[in-house]
Amino acid sequence: MAGVWVFKNGVLRLVENPGDYPGSNVRRKVLVHVPSNEVITSYDVLANKLSSLGWERYYDDPDLLQFHKRSTIHLISLPRDFSKFKSMHMFDIVVKNRNEFEVRDV
Repeated sequence: MAGVWVFKNGVLRLVENPGDYPGSNVRRKVLVHVPSNEVITSYDVLANKLSSLGWERYYDDPDLLQFHKRSTIHLISLPRDFSKFKSMHMFDIVVKNRNEFEVRDV
């Protein structure tokens, strides 16, 4: 079970998406392209940045956006819907592209 336990009005309950809970102090994250200091706001912007770094788009899975870099064994897999682009996806991109991207709090 992932989430945060919240105690309110004598009731303890599990909140699975703590950022959606009113009064939560969970910070939203954004992916930033460091050289340009640009916040990644769409997959089109991200695809352009990744292609300039040598990443190629894979079209094998219709449910995912996938990128591969020929010189490595790395594969970046992202949900097709940008609204489902979460911090774990952002950190995956950061780890595979050191000094190019970082994750910041909004």
